[in-house]
Amino acid sequence: METGDRIRVVWKGKTIEGIAMPQTNKEKIVLKLSSGYNVGLDRKNVEKIEIVGKEMLGRPKEKKEEGKEGGVRILGCGGTITSKIEYKTGAVYPLISAEEFKTAFPELNEIATINLRNVFSVLSEDINQEHWGVMAEEIKNEIKNGAEGVVVLHGTDTMSYSCSAMAFALQNLPVPVVFTGAQRSADRPSSDNKMNLLNAVFTAKQDLGEVVAVMHATSSDDFGFVHRGVKVRKMHTSRRDAFKSINIPPLAKVDYRTKKFEKIFEYKKRSAGGLRFDNRFSDEVGLVYFYPGIKPKLFDAFSDYKGIVLAGTGLGHVSTNPFKDKHAKPIIEKIEELVESDVVVAMASQCISGRINMNVYTAGRILREAGVIGHLADWTPECAFVKLSWVLGHERNAKKAREQMMENLAGEMGERSIYTEEEHE
Repeated sequence: METGDRIRVVWKGKTIEGIAMPQTNKEKIVLKLSSGYNVGLDRKNVEKIEIVGKEMLGRPKEKKEEGKEGGVRILGCGGTITSKIEYKTGAVYPLISAEEFKTAFPELNEIATINLRNVFSVLSEDINQEHWGVMAEEIKNEIKNGAEGVVVLHGTDTMSYSCSAMAFALQNLPVPVVFTGAQRSADRPSSDNKMNLLNAVFTAKQDLGEVVAVMHATSSDDFGFVHRGVKVRKMHTSRRDAFKSINIPPLAKVDYRTKKFEKIFEYKKRSAGGLRFDNRFSDEVGLVYFYPGIKPKLFDAFSDYKGIVLAGTGLGHVSTNPFKDKHAKPIIEKIEELVESDVVVAMASQCISGRINMNVYTAGRILREAGVIGHLADWTPECAFVKLSWVLGHERNAKKAREQMMENLAGEMGERSIYTEEEHE
């Protein structure tokens, strides 16, 4: 018996027929019934097994896509949006060819000529600095080969990290680089994959020269928002409108059905100059969320790192104990040791929205005096982490790295704080 065989089982005197699913439990036989449900049968109670046929199942063979001039290039980098359901078994397979995408999303033909290929198929939690380097290289090659725009299909859980990474690795963009994903899989009636994908492809044709993320703007299928890559964050575990722009409004409102791309906030347009490319990222960077009672010895683990981002409280604080309370466990001495050993220490806020200001309270001033950077930055913890990984990927000198961190390189640091209705609500 193999996966995909149609079998007839006599079990406890009953005859049950179904398709053999992948068998991961030696004590049970798992079948897909005609109703669509799976059933597990204890092997010890099986009286007879008969193979009555074989279903044509399995991952389709990959077709080599011919190179095409122009058009929108779609790069698959994993995630729910790149998958389709094999309803006979419930197995999930990646959509691996442009033809499959056109079959699944026929509206694509009305929006753009597309060319699709998979870069890698991994869970978004497994993506790291090495993947970012590959991703940037692949996008660069598509731009070099004449892409009108590039769409990156990505898992939503770490999309904000990869968006930020591409924004630093690919600057002065001549075309849009558009990330999109799906909160809900294609087998669910409430899936957001279709609208997100089609809005992303439509966005890739616009006069836009930034790395952005395009996702649902509301929980309904109203329209999408275009978020700046270094300012976007996933703010809900499962809602379709989980992605929000932090500290700025979305850049635009997009709806492929009405062919509308409405500007909301200033964005860079396609650049006529040359692409600035640097895909070097250091994996010797940490991100630590401060919490009450954090033990100073935790920071010993970062002595061999090149950089660390502290997600502090409020305006950018961690335990410094300026008033010498006997119960406090300050970590300021450990931070000073890291800075003195040329580890770049940057501050971000757990509050997400708002701006770091380490001049207001004593704790902040002590941290600044210790060499912690980030004063007046309004970056998210994710963006600060990615930026530090990128800066330290090509700059070994700690002093120069700290200076570069405080430069606004890809719109990650706003010059002024912008009031938005979402923050008010």
